[in-house]
Amino acid sequence: MTTTRPTDALAEPSERVGGGWTSALALANGAIWVGWYGPLQILLASQAEDFAPGAGMSKESVLAWVTGVGAVVSLLATPLFGALSDRTTSRWGRRTPWIVAGSAGGAVSLLLLAGAGGLWTMAAGWCLVQLTLNASWAAVTAAVPDQVPRLQRGAVGGWLGAAQILGVVGGTGLATLGGGVGAGYAACAVFTLVGVLPYVLGHRESRLPTAARPAWSWRGFVAGFWLSPRRYPDFAWAWLTRFLINLSNSVGLLYLLFYLRDRVGYPDPEEGVLILTVVNASTLLATVVVSGAWSDRVGRRKPFVYWSGMLMAAATGLIALWPTWPGALVASALLGLGFGVFTSVDFALMTDVLPKALDRGKDLGVINVANSLPQVAAPVLAAPIVTHLGGYRALYLVAAVIGLAGAVFVGRIRGVE
Repeated sequence: MTTTRPTDALAEPSERVGGGWTSALALANGAIWVGWYGPLQILLASQAEDFAPGAGMSKESVLAWVTGVGAVVSLLATPLFGALSDRTTSRWGRRTPWIVAGSAGGAVSLLLLAGAGGLWTMAAGWCLVQLTLNASWAAVTAAVPDQVPRLQRGAVGGWLGAAQILGVVGGTGLATLGGGVGAGYAACAVFTLVGVLPYVLGHRESRLPTAARPAWSWRGFVAGFWLSPRRYPDFAWAWLTRFLINLSNSVGLLYLLFYLRDRVGYPDPEEGVLILTVVNASTLLATVVVSGAWSDRVGRRKPFVYWSGMLMAAATGLIALWPTWPGALVASALLGLGFGVFTSVDFALMTDVLPKALDRGKDLGVINVANSLPQVAAPVLAAPIVTHLGGYRALYLVAAVIGLAGAVFVGRIRGVE
């Protein structure tokens, strides 16, 4: 087993991490995203279509309800498990025990979800998936500010972003090619568990001394999740930027399968989702690592986030105004270019505005609420727009406006170049 540099668990890292550490953590990150996006892209939509008649609801409403409830669980789980990992004094480090437990629990939860027989068991299974995989993800993301120096975080964030989109592609591929809903869930479960093993078996973290762990009280623990926008304005604006751009992305992705079937008229919408995901991933991979390293080199973050948000908003607007298969392909490619830049550089920007080392996991968990809260808001926003307020054209125009606002607000962050 290799070890990381022998620094205190709360010290600001100064020694660059190697390629082995980065690739192992990136693989763990990608494995978690396989567990999320195999269901989100294909499997949950298929189950929603099967269970809709018995639930007395449309397939869109079933999918919106289940993903919305699961996102509420995600909303609470990420900062909770981040805070618990901050206080973990295990000899294996603060993060590794939660990566192992969360991934193992996620694999079991995916298998339980595969056996869902109706709306309620489907919702319960997806909530368990969100609970467990968010425990693992909170620990994976917190490992970066724990061990990576500031001017390497753009590059590391780029590799994590590349693994993230490969996880989306891999999850979509496993769900599509698995040969059925049950087989798709089983394939995603196995990959989710196996993918974290190189990191947890090959790399040791610094241990948090028991004396450094803050005294426990429920009042102090709960109060710690509130970070005053007045006291930490950069943290607040960075959170809002991420929330809006992720909300735009979530609104666009939620009904992609139904959009291809009902608006574009694509003959095999599941295959179409896979093709668009591959196109998106290809262009994303072309920018995600390069842009992160470039932002490290020039020492600036905000211009990258601004222009990537602008490009993503333009691509979403294109989907609204050109509802054809070629239009979807072009928009998917543009979204990949923009999201590749955003994913790596925004992650580095987030770690730059964290208030203090003792609460890295909790604070990143609060920031990552900006990833999960859009999953709650997107169904609430999207379902009435599609069914009553203009259909898919209106939906994607609204998504474009939301993304544009997120790009503009990054300019309010003052403490980062």
